[in-house]
Amino acid sequence: MRQTFKKLHLSYFLIPLFLVAGYFVMHLTMPVYSGQYLFLVALIMADLYLWSSVKKQVFNYRNWLRICIIFLYWLPLILLAVLLVGATLVPLIDWSNGFRTYLLGFMLVFYTAKILPILFLLLADFVRIIDRVFTLSKKENRQDIKDDNASEGITRSRFLQYMGFISGGLLMSTMFIGMFKWVYQFRVVREIIKLPNLPDQFRGFKVVQISDMHLGSWSSEKPLENAVELINNLNADLVVFTGDLVNFATKEAFDFGDTLAKIKAKHGVYTILGNHDYGNYVSWPTEEAKQENMDQLFGFYQKIGWKLLLNEHVIINKGDDSMALLGVENWGHNPRFPQLGDIDKAMAGAEKAGFRVLLTHDPSHWEKIVVPGNYPVDLSLSGHTHGFQFGIETKDIKWSPAQYMYKFWAGLYQDSTNPRYLYVNRGLGSIGYPGRIGMLPEITVIEFEKS
Repeated sequence: MRQTFKKLHLSYFLIPLFLVAGYFVMHLTMPVYSGQYLFLVALIMADLYLWSSVKKQVFNYRNWLRICIIFLYWLPLILLAVLLVGATLVPLIDWSNGFRTYLLGFMLVFYTAKILPILFLLLADFVRIIDRVFTLSKKENRQDIKDDNASEGITRSRFLQYMGFISGGLLMSTMFIGMFKWVYQFRVVREIIKLPNLPDQFRGFKVVQISDMHLGSWSSEKPLENAVELINNLNADLVVFTGDLVNFATKEAFDFGDTLAKIKAKHGVYTILGNHDYGNYVSWPTEEAKQENMDQLFGFYQKIGWKLLLNEHVIINKGDDSMALLGVENWGHNPRFPQLGDIDKAMAGAEKAGFRVLLTHDPSHWEKIVVPGNYPVDLSLSGHTHGFQFGIETKDIKWSPAQYMYKFWAGLYQDSTNPRYLYVNRGLGSIGYPGRIGMLPEITVIEFEKS
């Protein structure tokens, strides 16, 4: 009894110690994500709750099977520990792209797959409590209820538990397919934008938009080479990239420079910055190191022949007609994201162009600044949302969790008071979960016509 009390007393001391230490490690290695630490703790507590339900059955298995199941069950927690401890020894930006991507991916898949069994287990416990309350209040019917339950062959709570494990297994299988198949199943989406003020020379002008490559999540060049081939086969007049080239640091892009340099268009390739391109998601030893990362990005774009627009514009001419292509730095309504976009600066001198196209990474910029300010922008092109990398898109249904975070999250939108459009690209790459389910990676083709 005294020994048991000592073990409990020690656990009461060690658990808070580990939790506090874990927070400081996370704050040191991934400061931007440290605000999500409480969610991480809740997830671990839920993991313990699920384990309390399955461990009795597991310990009845043979030794080799029991060891395998225990290892697989706690694998995501082991991977989390590897991530946090490893990041303190070697900065995340120095990790292999493939290793870091799949470490995070497997961890996310396993934990997500556990959520459904946990929810079903909570429901089963709730049903069990209701049954007990009911039987205690109806003591005279207790034997009848017991006999009824026995005749069913399986209790309601046990049925709910089984449903949870089956659902979790199906979800895990789907997420693995999303990681190894759908994430590279590129989709070409075609849109025709009709503008009343379109100059005649720009009828049929073709713009190809790509966005959110997140090159730190690509384990090899081959899929990107396939995407580049698709882009070039579209024979674009103009190719634009609307931000988030990398996840953490510019060095993630170095191995892909030769491939990206192959993208060609008659009027060139233009790009802007996304929130991930500023290097705000890792800890830098000095401000100088962070600035060097930005300088490397500027140099990278120059090397591959892409023109970076930093709150500025270029005029694209066809005969006597012209189009102004404006590009702003990242501007996000969420205070977690940089608000460096200056549309007034980018617009200066572009007023006389026949029509104007704006590149702005975050679609909330269109909603909060462009439309309320009544800026003379005919079409804005954005990305950022990825369509949550998960959703359902059919002829009659368009749904994704992204719609609960962004009013404009994927596809074409029009201002109700003005012939002014926004297109939100679903992204070419992925981040966090290195896969896609129902929201395939996108290459957008936009052609202009006169209304």
